[in-house]
Amino acid sequence: MAARAGSLSANDIAPALVAFALQGDEVELTADGAVSVRTGAFTGRSPKDKFIVRDGLTENTVWWDNSGAISPEKFDVLLADAVASFAGSAVFRQDLLAGADPRHQYGVTVMTPSAWHALFIRNLLIRPGEMVETGANTTPVTIVHAPRFKADPARHGSRTETVIALDMSRNIVVIAGTSYAGEIKKSVFSLFNFHAPRNGVLPMHCSANIGANGDSALFFGLSGTGKTTLSNDPARPLIGDDEHGWSDDGVFNLEGGCYAKTIKLSPEAEPEIHAATKRFGTVLENVVLDANSAPAFDDVSLTENTRAAYPIHVLPAIAKGSVGGVPRTVVFLTADAFGVLPPIARLSPEQAVYHFLSGYTAKVAGTERGVTEPQATFSACFGAPFMPLHPTVYGAMLAEKLKASGAGAWLINTGWTGGGYGVGKRIDIASTRRLLSAALDGELDNVPMRRDELFGFEVPELVPGVETRLLTPRQTWADADAYDRQAIHLAGLFRANFEKFGDGANAAPGPILAQAAE
Repeated sequence: MAARAGSLSANDIAPALVAFALQGDEVELTADGAVSVRTGAFTGRSPKDKFIVRDGLTENTVWWDNSGAISPEKFDVLLADAVASFAGSAVFRQDLLAGADPRHQYGVTVMTPSAWHALFIRNLLIRPGEMVETGANTTPVTIVHAPRFKADPARHGSRTETVIALDMSRNIVVIAGTSYAGEIKKSVFSLFNFHAPRNGVLPMHCSANIGANGDSALFFGLSGTGKTTLSNDPARPLIGDDEHGWSDDGVFNLEGGCYAKTIKLSPEAEPEIHAATKRFGTVLENVVLDANSAPAFDDVSLTENTRAAYPIHVLPAIAKGSVGGVPRTVVFLTADAFGVLPPIARLSPEQAVYHFLSGYTAKVAGTERGVTEPQATFSACFGAPFMPLHPTVYGAMLAEKLKASGAGAWLINTGWTGGGYGVGKRIDIASTRRLLSAALDGELDNVPMRRDELFGFEVPELVPGVETRLLTPRQTWADADAYDRQAIHLAGLFRANFEKFGDGANAAPGPILAQAAE
């Protein structure tokens, strides 16, 4: 099957898109029939090249410290030139949905000259007629995806030849100069993050699942904290693994697929995700194949940000309609490489908002060039790059949702204990799963708690099935004084980060640093 130059191919299903994609130089089939692709120079997002049209709608609402501005005039020229670049190429159009709740839904049309990008977004958004009802009044969105087109900063108002430009008033997106497919997915999320609050919906960069009694749970966490792994539980059907809305009626998935990291993926640790990588039509992004055309998930020679994009319905346990009731539990995940935070802590509603706005995890030595010791990473709302509005807008909405729902909030550390990275050890996944289960099932509602003197949250003193010493990190360190110094250091990083939220930062329910005034 060959796509004719200058043709428009609309809403092809996976087998056709796979056939078209195989004509390209950067695509091959794995032994199991998945599509292996390379994204070239860009193996991740380009946040500094993201721009929002500055107009009457956005002038006084967008968090401009977090987004570049482009004039309406420059955007129109960019749009026209990107569309013109399709001339002589086969163009693949996909008409999809974003938003499993028909009352809060977008009709997303993606235009691209790349068949595998069309397959990618077909995997990740909601395919009309599959599982989710189409709303009567969906909001139209158009994404012009031109990966081979190079922007001209002088002509188009971009920073480089790469640009991701969003017109919030017309819901039009132009993506140029990058083949990293995640830019398409996240541009939809950025639009949702801008518009949803005006409709009373809290947009969330989180995964979500649902228990046997209809109890929805949310899992917030940056990359490497276990968000996808812990939310994929055969006993709790998955609502979605990455992007959601919280309305007055409950939680709904924005997407119809999953974009899972595959670095060091194994069938033992993550059987559901591993099985999904073997499905026909799954897109494996920058995953190296071995001599037998099998994925070598331990090979990070191209990038550590290797990914698999697949429809959510290939997973064994998914929530009907990708929706759930009002959340009963909110979980904030962090991988604390300093070895300070306990493996689980109960948060008050005010502390929950504080940790939501902080969005903390830590990078470990060796993960990036120049990182030789643990480094704190703070990303507001656990997704700052995708937040067009100021984080406090989303924080205030979370406070309202927690108050109205009565949901409990927990901080779970999947990082290190007994010392920081290189000295201590990673908290084992079995203990984390046991702690999470106890929190979700209400087992911790009446257990004795100690109040952490530094961070102020409550920590269980006993959890059946978990080593008691693990619950108090200071006791796991060989040198208690070294723990105290490290804890005060981390608390100071929290406080310093929160200063950007203004005069109220010192009154926020974060770490108490009286003993660390220096």
